[in-house]
Amino acid sequence: MAWSEDDLLGPEGQDWRVPVSELADRQDAMAKSLRSAGLSGALIHNPVDLYYFAGGRQNASLWIPAEGQVTQFVRRSVRRANHDGGGDDAPHEVIQFPRMSDFADELRARGAGGTGYSGEAEGAEVSGNGGGGGAGIGLQMQSIPSAFAERFTTALSGLGPVGDCSTLVHRLREVKSAWEIEQMRLAADIQLTMFEAIAEVGCEGVTELELSAAAEAISRAAGFGGNINLRRFPMQCDRAVVVAGRAGGIPSFFDAAIGGTGPHPGVGMGAGFNKVKPGEPVLVDILHAHRGYLIDMTRMFSLGPLDTVWQERLDDMLAVKEVVVDVLDQGKTCAQAWEEGQALAVEMGHGDHLMGQQPDQTRFLGHSLGLELDESPVVAAGFDRPLELGGTMAIEPKVVYAEGSIGSEDTWVRGERGMEPLSADGAFPWHHQW
Repeated sequence: MAWSEDDLLGPEGQDWRVPVSELADRQDAMAKSLRSAGLSGALIHNPVDLYYFAGGRQNASLWIPAEGQVTQFVRRSVRRANHDGGGDDAPHEVIQFPRMSDFADELRARGAGGTGYSGEAEGAEVSGNGGGGGAGIGLQMQSIPSAFAERFTTALSGLGPVGDCSTLVHRLREVKSAWEIEQMRLAADIQLTMFEAIAEVGCEGVTELELSAAAEAISRAAGFGGNINLRRFPMQCDRAVVVAGRAGGIPSFFDAAIGGTGPHPGVGMGAGFNKVKPGEPVLVDILHAHRGYLIDMTRMFSLGPLDTVWQERLDDMLAVKEVVVDVLDQGKTCAQAWEEGQALAVEMGHGDHLMGQQPDQTRFLGHSLGLELDESPVVAAGFDRPLELGGTMAIEPKVVYAEGSIGSEDTWVRGERGMEPLSADGAFPWHHQW
């Protein structure tokens, strides 16, 4: 018996597809960016961006022209891609992917290689590695394998130069719509329940993995899809970093303050088999995603009270957090937020331990997130622009010592009234005592 679109439902029969109006607005915004960059169009292949622009993650190439009809060329599954994009109401056409030898002709008929666009946008990076003399075509060079990119570059060589449109996409996604922010608020509601579950099961001898499992059960039952999307290679991270005591001082491959042991060297970060002991700091850094949209939060736990020195360190990181939030709230640059936050931490005596121990320190105090964990901008040197209105950022000052780690994290949105927390903020204590 053939499958039915009626089978593709969320909980209690809800329609969890991206609204058609969202897809149309995103496609229109990308077309405008392409015109400004002097490109005739872009091919979207990254699965995360296929979901963003077309509503689903099918095996496909999405053609967004500077002018004209958006087309999704699908290898598998055409029928599901059409449904995910809105069915009869989809803002783009969905067709079978043609022979690769015919693909350039299909795109030429849809505006590829046209002329008449002018302007320049940061990150277009269109180089003359194609012929034909037309306006350039963008590929997502930063997120597709080189052999894959070369195959398409060769096939499209007669349509004009082929370059990198990755930054155009990244900058477009920095500002979240009201619908996207609502998904993150819903994710935060689930995440709060995850932390409450950890608060219930903590006891002497419980392992980091068992604490993580309590949170995982809540998250998966609520619809978490199982993946944390990242831009940067190696595109891996554990969604639950739970570190007890000295495990909080162990670095990992991941560019973050807290590494952890992980369960084995092949997964060398996050929760492992370390057990909770009285008086030691237990740092819990957990992600949840609702319909793909991430929320990030960190809280501290301990079995019995923390030593005064650990409480002082936590208070210091909360003060650094307030400085970073205030700088961003004023519309100053992310680089300025880093400079002022780092300066305060150094003044407090944490220079050698802020966001890791030497030589494994990472140099940021916050990262943007949405459909991916490592979006831009970042609270770090070199990001000389503000967090835009509608930008969402996880702010996470932490200090790391051999005996453990401590800090805080919440996800924030910058709105018309300033910086506003999306995750729990005061709804869950900075330190919970078991």
